[in-house]
Amino acid sequence: MTSQSDLIEIRGLKVAFAIPGGSIPALRGVSFRIRPGGVTAVVGESGSGKSVTAQALMGILPKAGRIEAGEIVFRDPRGGGAPVDLAKLDPRGEQFRTIRGARISMIFQEPMTSLSPLHKVGAQISEVMEIHEGLSGGPARKRVVDMLRLVRFPDPERGFKSYPFELSGGLRQRAMIAMALVCKPALLVADEPTTALDVTVQAQILGLIKDLQRELGMAVMMITHDMGVVANLAEEVVVLYRGEVMEAGPAEELFRNPHHPYLQALMAAVPRIDADPSERLKPLVIDASESERPRKRPVAGTEPLLEVKGLSKEFSIRSDSWKLLSSAAKTVKAVDSVTFTVRRGECLGLVGESGCGKTTVSKMIMGAVTPDQGQIIYHGEKGPADLAGLSDTALMPYRRSIQYLFQDPFSAFNPRMPVLEIVSEPLKVQGLGDAASRKARVQELLGRVDIDPRFINRYPHSFSGGQRQRIGIARSLALNPSMLILDEPVSALDVSTQAQVLNLLNDLRTELGLTYIFISHNLAVVNYVADRVAVMCRGRLVEVAPRRDIFADPRHPYTKALLASAPSPDLDHPLDFAAIREGRMTEPANWPAPFDERDGLAPALVEVAPEHFVRAHPARALTEAA
Repeated sequence: MTSQSDLIEIRGLKVAFAIPGGSIPALRGVSFRIRPGGVTAVVGESGSGKSVTAQALMGILPKAGRIEAGEIVFRDPRGGGAPVDLAKLDPRGEQFRTIRGARISMIFQEPMTSLSPLHKVGAQISEVMEIHEGLSGGPARKRVVDMLRLVRFPDPERGFKSYPFELSGGLRQRAMIAMALVCKPALLVADEPTTALDVTVQAQILGLIKDLQRELGMAVMMITHDMGVVANLAEEVVVLYRGEVMEAGPAEELFRNPHHPYLQALMAAVPRIDADPSERLKPLVIDASESERPRKRPVAGTEPLLEVKGLSKEFSIRSDSWKLLSSAAKTVKAVDSVTFTVRRGECLGLVGESGCGKTTVSKMIMGAVTPDQGQIIYHGEKGPADLAGLSDTALMPYRRSIQYLFQDPFSAFNPRMPVLEIVSEPLKVQGLGDAASRKARVQELLGRVDIDPRFINRYPHSFSGGQRQRIGIARSLALNPSMLILDEPVSALDVSTQAQVLNLLNDLRTELGLTYIFISHNLAVVNYVADRVAVMCRGRLVEVAPRRDIFADPRHPYTKALLASAPSPDLDHPLDFAAIREGRMTEPANWPAPFDERDGLAPALVEVAPEHFVRAHPARALTEAA
């Protein structure tokens, strides 16, 4: 339903992409509205048409894309509400250029690729005002600094003079928001603006967008596949699937009573923090055997497979890295005396924000980074061995036992190698088998991860993201390892594909007796796969406990902050944006007693309940941590 008061009215929009010999339809008659000052979420999987809709609205379709039919009616309140059909305008024409960037702005998923690395943040934001308003010099600088302050830059003046690479991911996204809002647009199009961010930073950015939307009276079109984001931000929801609208309406109605089977399936595929981990996730596309297969939660053993003891690593960085003649350097402690045990057959979830040291720990276990101190004791068939003290040659046999699965399989694959070579590469490196036996092994592995063995000669670009991750899993299993280190293995996947991969990982763990270290910042995913959870902050473990205790009875303030920042696809459990805005408990300096560092004494891990350890001062931990 649309009306003359709608800010944006999209009617019967059809977009196609030209290919040799014809065209591929991307949008098949999409219709929906965006109200002035409202938040409309456009949701769906990759390929559903979400981003194409935004590109058509902004007039930035790729060269191969064209609008074949439909209208995109924009009623600018600043222009008296006179309707303008953006679909009929020349995207390169003057009228569209006056609208794009000034009255309709956009922020993208990855700010680092959207910001120029060669220009300072202030100059890039100022350029927008110079183009659209002819404003430059001192007045432009003042408005940019005011806008950086509005988007809560901790030091707006310093932010003005900073390059994008000098900022964290969260601050870069804030800079993008400032650039998009500096001309006070009527509509902000946000294309997956928090997908690449940590859970706490994501919550802060979502709260910021919500606050700015209210303060500036602008509308927001939020493009996302995260139903938790939708539940906490959207007033109206449009569900797309293969270029068509499956269901649309108020968020309250769609969450309380979804009608279309696609939306019902989309909701069922989302892992939740409060979900029963014994229940199997339900992908959108399932066969009969999958729907009838119960979740078999693996039973972890009691014997240790890997023991990490007192692991520490420092990195040297220059205070002014661009000054080649500068000799001033300082050290950053990436990992500080980390100790934990991984038992045979269990999944240890390792969680924390970017920069907390999770990946550095995993690289030291793999032998890719040499620790400064500590031990990495692996209990293999020949007895315990300290991997931290072994040479590359001595490590070679142990590399068969511990394998790594990367976050982005596409960048982890050689695009010039077919699947046969990709999956068989570990066998060739280890000198195992001949060409025929390796091919047979690859076909067996592909079948195990549900990839058709007939695709053995295809290249990575011909597969979807989920299929590529399955191929990555097959490669990691080639040497029959005992342990897999999974580094954010599903963070780049759609919710349905994510459900399929998580189910597969759990099945493989049960069938093959595997042990996992699962690195993630998605707490709902960790709840589904992990037996125990270790929480890291600033290079230290702050809490280690069985999964049920971490989620039901968190003790450390940082753990509580992580849980409070995780968006839930449930209207009855909204995020507390007011509390998240301050983000105090993510900073160690703000932790109260007994978790604080005082009198030169650092807190240590203390057992406050059976197998539940919290970093605190021992004398008061048992009473004050409760």
